[in-house]
Amino acid sequence: MKQPGHDAIARQADEHLVTHRVKLPKKVVERPIRQVGKRLLMALLVLVATALIVYVDHDGYNDNSDGAVDLLDAFYYATVTLSTTGYGDITPVSDAARLTNIFVITPLRVLFLIILVGTTLEVLTERTREEWRLNRWRSTLRDHTVVVGFGTKGRSAIQTVCATGLNKEQVVVVDPSSKVIDAATAEGYAGVMGDATRSEVLKRAEVQRAKQIIIATQRDDTAVLVTLTARQLNRGAKIVAAVREEENAPLLQQSGADAVITSASAAGRLLGLSVLSPAAGMVMEDLIQQGSGLDIVERPVTRAEAGKGPRETEDLVVSVVRGHRVLGYDDPAIGKLQLTDRLITIVRVSPGVQVAPHARPLPRD
Repeated sequence: MKQPGHDAIARQADEHLVTHRVKLPKKVVERPIRQVGKRLLMALLVLVATALIVYVDHDGYNDNSDGAVDLLDAFYYATVTLSTTGYGDITPVSDAARLTNIFVITPLRVLFLIILVGTTLEVLTERTREEWRLNRWRSTLRDHTVVVGFGTKGRSAIQTVCATGLNKEQVVVVDPSSKVIDAATAEGYAGVMGDATRSEVLKRAEVQRAKQIIIATQRDDTAVLVTLTARQLNRGAKIVAAVREEENAPLLQQSGADAVITSASAAGRLLGLSVLSPAAGMVMEDLIQQGSGLDIVERPVTRAEAGKGPRETEDLVVSVVRGHRVLGYDDPAIGKLQLTDRLITIVRVSPGVQVAPHARPLPRD
């Protein structure tokens, strides 16, 4: 059996400085910097508008220093007026200027303050709102699914699970790449950025309360460490892991994985099957794509089916799960179906829709 490199495992176990954080799916809102920039621009426009209004009616104002009010004095007056500083060195003296201050300058002053105070409050409360949202998310997260690694394998796995009815809010993605986490949150999943071999990262994903854990890392040695850590934190969760090398599958099972999928071998077997029989290859491809065409599903035995044989049911039964054993449909040990049994059946989920293998023509000899 091929063992993962001990140096690589030790190197990952000795990493002390790890950056990890939780990111929740965000609503479609503007970035804070853009929001602040827009509000500062609005405040600047209000300031310029006020200065121009004062300059147009500069004869109605008096400057204590030289009596005249030029463009610079107009901007100065607008600044101290909108900021409510009010030194009093430039004052409106005519009736028109005073009316303009009442009906125009004062509303602009209020608008200016609203823009600045609103921006300040939003910036100060942004972190508080995010912490509150994060704490609320943690308090309500139960029996969820944790996906370690959001590459091709992890993404395909969680899409398959969600096709059966799993809510995206019940999925947490763990990955060391910030870009990958951003992609996951953009699709509606919660994300935890960090090294999943470390227990504090998995705890941030609430793995101790998870119902199922999918491990789809790029390296087999990383998968071993993640499986060991996850199993230590959660003894009852169902752990499914993927490995590249078939020789490492027993090691994953010894580490606590309930099921181990050898990605390279599985793809190779599908390739070989497609060479021998293109039709059979298309059927298998259809079966592993949940949500359309033919699906392979596991369900309990109904009361109407109890006491019957596997071939007497309406669905096409391929296996019967009895206890910890998986029996083929023609296994004599099955006898009659029991209420405690579970059936693995093939069903059509999209009636009337022609999908693989009929949708694609077979190659001609």
